[in-house]
Amino acid sequence: MPHVRLTDLNAPGGIGANCLLLQLGKANIVIDAGLHPKMAGYEALPRLERIRDLPIDLIIVTHCHLDHLGALPVLARDHPDTPIILSRDSQYLYKRLLQNSCQVMERQRAEGLAGAVPLYGFADITQCARQVVPVVPGNSRLFETASGERFSFTLFPSGHIPGAVGLLLEYRQRRIFHTGDVSFTDTPMLDGARFPPGKVDTLILETTRGTTERGPGTNRESESRRLLQYLRRTLKGGGSVLIPVFALGRMQELLTTLRHASAGGMLPDCPVYVSGLGLDLLNGFERIAKDNRALRVRRRFLRELGARKLPQGHHPGSEGPAIYLLSSGMLIENTPSYKAAAALLRTRENTICFVGYCDPDTPGGKLLAAEPESTFLFEARDQHVPVRAAIERFDLSSHADREELRDFALACEPRVVVLSHGDPEARAWFRSELEEPLGKGFVLDPPPLKTVEV
Repeated sequence: MPHVRLTDLNAPGGIGANCLLLQLGKANIVIDAGLHPKMAGYEALPRLERIRDLPIDLIIVTHCHLDHLGALPVLARDHPDTPIILSRDSQYLYKRLLQNSCQVMERQRAEGLAGAVPLYGFADITQCARQVVPVVPGNSRLFETASGERFSFTLFPSGHIPGAVGLLLEYRQRRIFHTGDVSFTDTPMLDGARFPPGKVDTLILETTRGTTERGPGTNRESESRRLLQYLRRTLKGGGSVLIPVFALGRMQELLTTLRHASAGGMLPDCPVYVSGLGLDLLNGFERIAKDNRALRVRRRFLRELGARKLPQGHHPGSEGPAIYLLSSGMLIENTPSYKAAAALLRTRENTICFVGYCDPDTPGGKLLAAEPESTFLFEARDQHVPVRAAIERFDLSSHADREELRDFALACEPRVVVLSHGDPEARAWFRSELEEPLGKGFVLDPPPLKTVEV
Protein backbone atom coordinates (compact mmCIF):
# COMPACT_ATOMS: atom_id res chain seq x y z
CA MET A 1 0.00 0.00 0.00
CA PRO A 2 1.42 3.45 -0.91
CA HIS A 3 2.70 5.63 1.91
CA VAL A 4 0.26 8.26 3.19
CA ARG A 5 1.34 10.38 6.15
CA LEU A 6 -0.36 13.10 8.17
CA THR A 7 1.05 15.82 10.45
CA ASP A 8 -1.16 18.24 12.38
CA LEU A 9 0.77 21.55 12.48
CA ASN A 10 -1.64 23.13 15.00
CA ALA A 11 0.64 22.92 18.03
CA PRO A 12 -1.98 23.36 20.80
CA GLY A 13 -4.27 20.76 19.18
CA GLY A 14 -8.04 21.02 19.31
CA ILE A 15 -9.65 23.87 17.39
CA GLY A 16 -7.23 26.64 16.56
CA ALA A 17 -4.60 27.29 13.94
CA ASN A 18 -5.84 24.57 11.62
CA CYS A 19 -3.13 23.31 9.28
CA LEU A 20 -2.55 19.74 8.08
CA LEU A 21 0.43 18.38 6.14
CA LEU A 22 -0.71 15.45 4.00
CA GLN A 23 2.02 13.48 2.25
CA LEU A 24 1.10 11.13 -0.60
CA GLY A 25 4.35 9.32 -1.31
CA LYS A 26 6.71 12.15 -2.31
CA ALA A 27 3.87 14.66 -2.77
CA ASN A 28 3.45 17.30 -0.05
CA ILE A 29 0.03 18.94 0.34
CA VAL A 30 -0.96 21.49 2.98
CA ILE A 31 -4.66 21.70 3.85
CA ASP A 32 -5.64 25.01 5.48
CA ALA A 33 -3.45 27.59 7.20
CA GLY A 34 -5.31 29.24 10.05
CA LEU A 35 -4.66 31.58 12.95
CA HIS A 36 -5.49 30.57 16.52
CA PRO A 37 -8.36 32.86 17.65
CA LYS A 38 -7.22 32.93 21.29
CA MET A 39 -3.58 33.85 20.60
CA ALA A 40 -1.75 36.79 19.08
CA GLY A 41 1.36 37.30 16.98
CA TYR A 42 3.63 34.36 16.20
CA GLU A 43 1.96 32.23 18.86
CA ALA A 44 -1.24 32.26 16.76
CA LEU A 45 0.45 30.60 13.76
CA PRO A 46 0.66 26.91 12.94
CA ARG A 47 4.20 25.53 13.14
CA LEU A 48 4.96 26.54 9.57
CA GLU A 49 8.69 26.50 10.29
CA ARG A 50 8.41 22.70 10.31
CA ILE A 51 7.68 22.74 6.57
CA ARG A 52 9.58 25.87 5.49
CA ASP A 53 12.31 23.86 3.76
CA LEU A 54 9.93 21.21 2.43
CA PRO A 55 8.87 21.46 -1.23
CA ILE A 56 5.11 22.02 -0.96
CA ASP A 57 3.32 20.93 -4.12
CA LEU A 58 -0.18 22.17 -3.36
CA ILE A 59 -1.99 24.30 -0.76
CA ILE A 60 -5.74 23.74 -0.40
CA VAL A 61 -8.01 26.01 1.67
CA THR A 62 -11.33 24.47 2.72
CA HIS A 63 -13.05 27.75 3.67
CA CYS A 64 -12.56 31.36 4.70
CA HIS A 65 -12.96 31.37 8.48
CA LEU A 66 -9.72 32.75 9.88
CA ASP A 67 -8.91 29.64 11.91
CA HIS A 68 -8.48 27.97 8.49
CA LEU A 69 -7.38 30.93 6.33
CA GLY A 70 -5.67 33.54 8.49
CA ALA A 71 -2.05 32.29 8.15
CA LEU A 72 -2.25 31.79 4.37
CA PRO A 73 -0.13 34.85 3.45
CA VAL A 74 2.65 33.61 5.73
CA LEU A 75 2.56 30.13 4.19
CA ALA A 76 2.43 31.62 0.68
CA ARG A 77 5.41 33.86 1.47
CA ASP A 78 7.42 30.77 2.42
CA HIS A 79 6.29 28.92 -0.74
CA PRO A 80 5.74 31.58 -3.42
CA ASP A 81 5.57 29.12 -6.33
CA THR A 82 2.98 26.77 -4.82
CA PRO A 83 -0.56 26.89 -6.26
CA ILE A 84 -3.29 27.72 -3.72
CA ILE A 85 -6.56 25.92 -4.39
CA LEU A 86 -9.84 27.22 -3.06
CA SER A 87 -13.43 27.06 -4.26
CA ARG A 88 -14.78 29.40 -6.91
CA ASP A 89 -17.05 30.97 -4.27
CA SER A 90 -14.27 31.50 -1.72
CA GLN A 91 -12.34 33.59 -4.24
CA TYR A 92 -14.86 36.39 -3.66
CA LEU A 93 -14.36 36.35 0.12
CA TYR A 94 -10.81 35.45 1.12
CA LYS A 95 -9.05 38.76 0.36
CA ARG A 96 -11.51 40.83 2.40
CA LEU A 97 -11.11 38.46 5.36
CA LEU A 98 -7.32 38.66 5.17
CA GLN A 99 -7.40 42.46 4.87
CA ASN A 100 -9.55 42.61 7.99
CA SER A 101 -7.04 40.34 9.73
CA CYS A 102 -4.29 42.88 8.91
CA GLN A 103 -6.37 45.65 10.47
CA VAL A 104 -7.04 43.58 13.60
CA MET A 105 -3.33 42.78 14.03
CA GLU A 106 -2.43 46.47 13.74
CA ARG A 107 -5.11 47.36 16.29
CA GLN A 108 -3.88 44.68 18.69
CA ARG A 109 -0.36 46.07 18.47
CA ALA A 110 -1.61 49.62 19.04
CA GLU A 111 -3.55 48.45 22.11
CA GLY A 112 -0.43 46.82 23.52
CA LEU A 113 -1.74 43.25 23.47
CA ALA A 114 0.98 40.87 24.63
CA GLY A 115 2.83 39.30 21.71
CA ALA A 116 0.84 41.19 19.08
CA VAL A 117 2.77 41.91 15.87
CA PRO A 118 1.50 42.17 12.29
CA LEU A 119 2.31 38.83 10.67
CA TYR A 120 1.72 40.14 7.15
CA GLY A 121 0.57 43.20 5.27
CA PHE A 122 -1.54 44.10 2.27
CA ALA A 123 1.39 43.48 -0.10
CA ASP A 124 1.59 39.88 1.16
CA ILE A 125 -2.12 39.41 0.41
CA THR A 126 -1.56 40.71 -3.12
CA GLN A 127 1.29 38.23 -3.62
CA CYS A 128 -0.83 35.44 -2.17
CA ALA A 129 -3.60 36.28 -4.67
CA ARG A 130 -1.21 35.61 -7.56
CA GLN A 131 -0.96 31.99 -6.43
CA VAL A 132 -4.71 31.41 -6.03
CA VAL A 133 -6.44 28.98 -8.40
CA PRO A 134 -10.24 28.99 -7.95
CA VAL A 135 -11.89 25.64 -8.64
CA VAL A 136 -15.54 24.75 -9.27
CA PRO A 137 -16.72 22.04 -6.85
CA GLY A 138 -17.50 18.72 -8.48
CA ASN A 139 -14.82 19.03 -11.16
CA SER A 140 -11.99 16.55 -10.67
CA ARG A 141 -8.47 17.75 -11.43
CA LEU A 142 -5.39 15.65 -12.07
CA PHE A 143 -2.16 16.95 -10.55
CA GLU A 144 1.41 15.80 -11.12
CA THR A 145 4.24 16.94 -8.86
CA ALA A 146 7.84 17.69 -9.81
CA SER A 147 8.79 14.44 -8.06
CA GLY A 148 6.53 12.47 -10.43
CA GLU A 149 3.67 11.69 -8.02
CA ARG A 150 0.20 11.84 -9.57
CA PHE A 151 -3.13 12.27 -7.81
CA SER A 152 -6.50 13.84 -8.45
CA PHE A 153 -8.49 16.14 -6.20
CA THR A 154 -12.15 17.16 -6.19
CA LEU A 155 -13.90 19.75 -4.03
CA PHE A 156 -17.45 19.20 -2.72
CA PRO A 157 -19.72 21.80 -1.04
CA SER A 158 -19.70 21.24 2.73
CA GLY A 159 -22.62 23.53 3.71
CA HIS A 160 -20.68 25.16 6.55
CA ILE A 161 -20.54 28.65 5.03
CA PRO A 162 -20.58 29.87 1.42
CA GLY A 163 -17.50 28.59 -0.37
CA ALA A 164 -16.74 25.89 2.20
CA VAL A 165 -15.74 22.51 0.79
CA GLY A 166 -14.74 18.99 1.63
CA LEU A 167 -11.87 17.45 -0.29
CA LEU A 168 -11.57 14.11 -2.09
CA LEU A 169 -8.06 12.95 -3.02
CA GLU A 170 -7.52 9.86 -5.16
CA TYR A 171 -4.02 8.44 -5.10
CA ARG A 172 -2.96 4.98 -6.33
CA GLN A 173 -6.29 3.27 -5.72
CA ARG A 174 -6.83 5.08 -2.42
CA ARG A 175 -9.71 7.48 -1.80
CA ILE A 176 -8.97 9.99 0.96
CA PHE A 177 -11.78 12.32 2.03
CA HIS A 178 -11.33 15.38 4.26
CA THR A 179 -14.70 16.72 5.45
CA GLY A 180 -13.50 20.20 6.35
CA ASP A 181 -16.05 21.95 8.55
CA VAL A 182 -19.43 20.59 7.55
CA SER A 183 -23.18 21.07 7.97
CA PHE A 184 -25.62 18.65 6.38
CA THR A 185 -28.68 20.83 7.07
CA ASP A 186 -30.21 23.24 4.55
CA THR A 187 -30.71 26.73 6.03
CA PRO A 188 -32.63 29.76 4.75
CA MET A 189 -29.30 31.00 3.41
CA LEU A 190 -27.46 27.94 2.09
CA ASP A 191 -27.84 24.29 1.11
CA GLY A 192 -26.20 21.68 3.31
CA ALA A 193 -23.27 19.47 2.31
CA ARG A 194 -23.33 17.60 -0.98
CA PHE A 195 -20.65 14.99 -0.43
CA PRO A 196 -19.77 12.16 -2.87
CA PRO A 197 -21.33 8.73 -2.34
CA GLY A 198 -19.29 5.56 -2.02
CA LYS A 199 -16.59 4.07 0.13
CA VAL A 200 -13.39 5.83 1.12
CA ASP A 201 -10.14 4.36 2.34
CA THR A 202 -9.23 7.17 4.75
CA LEU A 203 -11.69 9.66 6.26
CA ILE A 204 -10.39 12.83 7.95
CA LEU A 205 -13.34 13.85 10.11
CA GLU A 206 -14.11 17.13 11.89
CA THR A 207 -15.32 16.57 15.47
CA THR A 208 -16.34 20.06 16.66
CA ARG A 209 -19.65 19.08 18.30
CA GLY A 210 -18.54 15.83 19.87
CA THR A 211 -19.60 17.01 23.34
CA THR A 212 -22.87 18.61 22.20
CA GLU A 213 -26.08 16.57 22.35
CA ARG A 214 -29.36 18.00 21.09
CA GLY A 215 -32.42 17.42 23.23
CA PRO A 216 -35.35 15.35 21.92
CA GLY A 217 -37.32 17.23 19.28
CA THR A 218 -34.71 19.99 19.08
CA ASN A 219 -33.24 20.85 15.72
CA ARG A 220 -32.06 23.88 13.81
CA GLU A 221 -35.55 24.77 12.61
CA SER A 222 -37.07 24.62 16.10
CA GLU A 223 -34.20 26.72 17.49
CA SER A 224 -34.79 29.33 14.80
CA ARG A 225 -38.49 29.48 15.75
CA ARG A 226 -37.55 29.84 19.42
CA LEU A 227 -35.23 32.73 18.57
CA LEU A 228 -38.04 34.54 16.74
CA GLN A 229 -40.31 34.03 19.75
CA TYR A 230 -37.76 35.71 22.02
CA LEU A 231 -37.37 38.56 19.55
CA ARG A 232 -41.13 39.18 19.44
CA ARG A 233 -41.50 38.95 23.21
CA THR A 234 -38.64 41.34 23.90
CA LEU A 235 -39.64 43.93 21.29
CA LYS A 236 -43.31 43.92 22.31
CA GLY A 237 -42.19 44.38 25.92
CA GLY A 238 -40.31 47.54 25.00
CA GLY A 239 -36.81 46.04 25.04
CA SER A 240 -34.03 45.69 22.51
CA VAL A 241 -32.25 42.55 21.33
CA LEU A 242 -28.54 42.05 20.72
CA ILE A 243 -27.56 39.11 18.50
CA PRO A 244 -23.75 38.78 18.46
CA VAL A 245 -22.74 37.10 15.18
CA PHE A 246 -19.65 35.99 13.30
CA ALA A 247 -19.08 38.32 10.35
CA LEU A 248 -18.80 35.51 7.81
CA GLY A 249 -21.80 33.22 7.52
CA ARG A 250 -23.78 33.81 10.68
CA MET A 251 -24.54 37.48 10.09
CA GLN A 252 -25.81 36.83 6.58
CA GLU A 253 -27.85 33.81 7.69
CA LEU A 254 -29.54 35.77 10.48
CA LEU A 255 -30.16 38.65 8.10
CA THR A 256 -31.94 36.20 5.81
CA THR A 257 -33.96 34.75 8.70
CA LEU A 258 -35.02 38.19 9.94
CA ARG A 259 -35.96 39.32 6.43
CA HIS A 260 -38.21 36.27 5.90
CA ALA A 261 -39.77 36.72 9.36
CA SER A 262 -40.45 40.41 8.72
CA ALA A 263 -41.95 39.73 5.28
CA GLY A 264 -44.22 37.09 6.86
CA GLY A 265 -45.44 39.45 9.60
CA MET A 266 -43.65 37.48 12.32
CA LEU A 267 -41.60 40.43 13.61
CA PRO A 268 -42.81 43.75 15.06
CA ASP A 269 -41.74 46.78 13.06
CA CYS A 270 -38.52 48.15 14.57
CA PRO A 271 -35.08 49.40 13.56
CA VAL A 272 -32.50 46.74 12.71
CA TYR A 273 -28.86 47.75 13.08
CA VAL A 274 -25.97 45.85 11.50
CA SER A 275 -22.24 46.48 11.62
CA GLY A 276 -18.78 45.92 10.35
CA LEU A 277 -17.15 43.32 8.17
CA GLY A 278 -20.33 41.30 7.71
CA LEU A 279 -21.81 44.19 5.72
CA ASP A 280 -18.79 44.37 3.42
CA LEU A 281 -18.93 40.63 2.80
CA LEU A 282 -22.45 40.96 1.41
CA ASN A 283 -20.84 42.28 -1.77
CA GLY A 284 -18.97 38.99 -2.13
CA PHE A 285 -22.14 37.05 -1.37
CA GLU A 286 -23.96 38.96 -4.10
CA ARG A 287 -21.28 37.94 -6.60
CA ILE A 288 -21.38 34.30 -5.50
CA ALA A 289 -25.17 34.15 -5.81
CA LYS A 290 -24.97 34.99 -9.53
CA ASP A 291 -23.40 31.59 -10.19
CA ASN A 292 -24.53 29.52 -7.22
CA ARG A 293 -28.25 28.93 -6.66
CA ALA A 294 -27.50 27.12 -3.41
CA LEU A 295 -26.86 30.55 -1.84
CA ARG A 296 -30.04 32.46 -1.01
CA VAL A 297 -28.96 35.77 0.51
CA ARG A 298 -29.01 39.09 -1.36
CA ARG A 299 -27.83 42.56 -0.51
CA ARG A 300 -31.36 43.88 -1.16
CA PHE A 301 -32.46 42.04 2.01
CA LEU A 302 -31.00 44.98 3.94
CA ARG A 303 -33.40 47.36 2.22
CA GLU A 304 -36.36 45.01 2.48
CA LEU A 305 -35.73 44.53 6.21
CA GLY A 306 -35.12 48.23 6.76
CA ALA A 307 -31.70 47.42 8.19
CA ARG A 308 -29.15 50.18 8.55
CA LYS A 309 -25.50 50.48 9.47
CA LEU A 310 -24.94 51.16 13.18
CA PRO A 311 -24.19 54.91 13.41
CA GLN A 312 -21.06 56.17 15.11
CA GLY A 313 -21.89 57.26 18.64
CA HIS A 314 -25.24 55.46 18.73
CA HIS A 315 -26.14 54.25 22.24
CA PRO A 316 -27.96 50.89 21.88
CA GLY A 317 -31.40 50.90 23.44
CA SER A 318 -31.58 54.67 23.76
CA GLU A 319 -34.10 55.16 20.94
CA GLY A 320 -36.65 52.49 21.79
CA PRO A 321 -36.88 48.80 20.83
CA ALA A 322 -34.44 47.66 18.17
CA ILE A 323 -32.55 44.60 16.93
CA TYR A 324 -28.74 44.79 16.91
CA LEU A 325 -27.12 42.22 14.60
CA LEU A 326 -23.48 42.93 15.36
CA SER A 327 -20.07 41.29 15.23
CA SER A 328 -18.34 39.59 16.95
CA GLY A 329 -20.13 36.37 17.87
CA MET A 330 -18.13 35.87 21.08
CA LEU A 331 -18.18 39.52 22.23
CA ILE A 332 -14.46 39.96 21.63
CA GLU A 333 -13.19 43.12 23.31
CA ASN A 334 -13.94 46.46 21.63
CA THR A 335 -16.09 44.98 18.86
CA PRO A 336 -19.57 46.41 18.13
CA SER A 337 -21.30 43.55 19.96
CA TYR A 338 -19.05 43.99 23.02
CA LYS A 339 -19.94 47.68 23.27
CA ALA A 340 -23.66 47.00 22.69
CA ALA A 341 -23.70 44.31 25.38
CA ALA A 342 -22.24 46.78 27.88
CA ALA A 343 -25.06 49.20 27.04
CA LEU A 344 -27.97 46.72 27.03
CA LEU A 345 -27.07 44.36 29.87
CA ARG A 346 -28.24 46.61 32.72
CA THR A 347 -31.89 46.85 31.53
CA ARG A 348 -34.35 44.03 32.35
CA GLU A 349 -36.48 44.46 29.23
CA ASN A 350 -33.53 43.68 26.90
CA THR A 351 -32.32 40.29 25.67
CA ILE A 352 -28.90 39.10 24.47
CA CYS A 353 -29.22 36.12 22.13
CA PHE A 354 -26.14 33.99 21.47
CA VAL A 355 -26.62 31.90 18.31
CA GLY A 356 -23.30 30.09 17.92
CA TYR A 357 -20.29 28.69 19.71
CA CYS A 358 -18.77 30.80 22.49
CA ASP A 359 -15.38 29.85 23.88
CA PRO A 360 -15.68 29.84 27.70
CA ASP A 361 -12.64 32.12 27.99
CA THR A 362 -14.07 34.88 25.78
CA PRO A 363 -16.29 37.69 27.09
CA GLY A 364 -19.28 36.01 25.43
CA GLY A 365 -18.54 32.69 27.12
CA LYS A 366 -18.09 34.41 30.48
CA LEU A 367 -21.35 36.34 30.08
CA LEU A 368 -23.22 33.12 29.31
CA ALA A 369 -21.94 31.72 32.61
CA ALA A 370 -22.83 34.84 34.62
CA GLU A 371 -25.59 34.62 37.24
CA PRO A 372 -28.61 36.95 37.00
CA GLU A 373 -28.25 40.04 39.20
CA SER A 374 -24.48 39.52 39.45
CA THR A 375 -22.03 42.14 38.19
CA PHE A 376 -20.17 41.61 34.93
CA LEU A 377 -16.83 43.24 34.20
CA PHE A 378 -16.24 44.59 30.71
CA GLU A 379 -12.47 44.69 31.17
CA ALA A 380 -11.61 46.61 28.00
CA ARG A 381 -13.95 49.40 29.15
CA ASP A 382 -13.10 49.08 32.86
CA GLN A 383 -16.85 48.95 33.44
CA HIS A 384 -18.87 46.88 35.92
CA VAL A 385 -22.44 46.29 34.72
CA PRO A 386 -25.32 44.54 36.56
CA VAL A 387 -26.63 41.44 34.77
CA ARG A 388 -30.32 42.29 34.37
CA ALA A 389 -31.09 41.62 30.70
CA ALA A 390 -32.19 38.12 29.71
CA ILE A 391 -29.35 36.03 28.27
CA GLU A 392 -30.36 33.16 26.01
CA ARG A 393 -28.48 30.63 23.90
CA PHE A 394 -29.79 29.16 20.63
CA ASP A 395 -28.19 26.20 18.89
CA LEU A 396 -27.82 27.47 15.33
CA SER A 397 -24.38 26.00 14.79
CA SER A 398 -23.01 25.75 11.26
CA HIS A 399 -21.37 22.44 12.22
CA ALA A 400 -23.08 19.08 11.81
CA ASP A 401 -24.43 17.33 14.90
CA ARG A 402 -22.17 14.58 16.19
CA GLU A 403 -24.66 11.83 15.36
CA GLU A 404 -24.86 13.04 11.75
CA LEU A 405 -21.08 12.91 11.41
CA ARG A 406 -20.89 9.49 13.05
CA ASP A 407 -23.49 8.11 10.65
CA PHE A 408 -21.73 9.71 7.68
CA ALA A 409 -18.43 8.18 8.76
CA LEU A 410 -19.92 4.70 9.03
CA ALA A 411 -21.67 5.05 5.67
CA CYS A 412 -18.26 5.71 4.06
CA GLU A 413 -17.06 2.27 5.28
CA PRO A 414 -13.55 3.64 5.81
CA ARG A 415 -10.52 1.52 6.52
CA VAL A 416 -9.34 4.23 8.91
CA VAL A 417 -10.82 7.42 10.40
CA VAL A 418 -8.56 10.31 11.41
CA LEU A 419 -10.12 12.65 13.98
CA SER A 420 -9.52 16.39 13.56
CA HIS A 421 -10.80 19.87 14.46
CA GLY A 422 -12.20 19.16 17.90
CA ASP A 423 -11.32 19.46 21.56
CA PRO A 424 -10.05 16.30 23.34
CA GLU A 425 -13.45 15.49 24.88
CA ALA A 426 -15.16 15.85 21.49
CA ARG A 427 -12.67 13.53 19.82
CA ALA A 428 -13.09 11.02 22.65
CA TRP A 429 -16.83 10.74 21.91
CA PHE A 430 -16.17 9.99 18.26
CA ARG A 431 -13.50 7.46 19.13
CA SER A 432 -15.87 5.61 21.45
CA GLU A 433 -18.65 5.63 18.84
CA LEU A 434 -16.49 4.51 15.92
CA GLU A 435 -14.05 2.05 17.45
CA GLU A 436 -16.64 -0.66 18.08
CA PRO A 437 -17.94 -0.89 14.48
CA LEU A 438 -14.56 -0.20 12.84
CA GLY A 439 -12.25 -1.88 15.34
CA LYS A 440 -9.58 -0.54 17.67
CA GLY A 441 -6.58 0.86 15.87
CA PHE A 442 -8.70 2.05 12.95
CA VAL A 443 -9.69 5.35 14.59
CA LEU A 444 -6.69 7.67 14.92
CA ASP A 445 -6.35 10.87 16.94
CA PRO A 446 -2.88 12.10 15.92
CA PRO A 447 -1.02 14.17 18.53
CA PRO A 448 -0.02 17.64 17.33
CA LEU A 449 3.25 17.82 15.39
CA LYS A 450 3.64 14.04 15.27
CA THR A 451 3.63 12.40 11.83
CA VAL A 452 1.41 9.32 11.57
CA GLU A 453 1.08 6.88 8.71
CA VAL A 454 -2.44 5.88 7.64
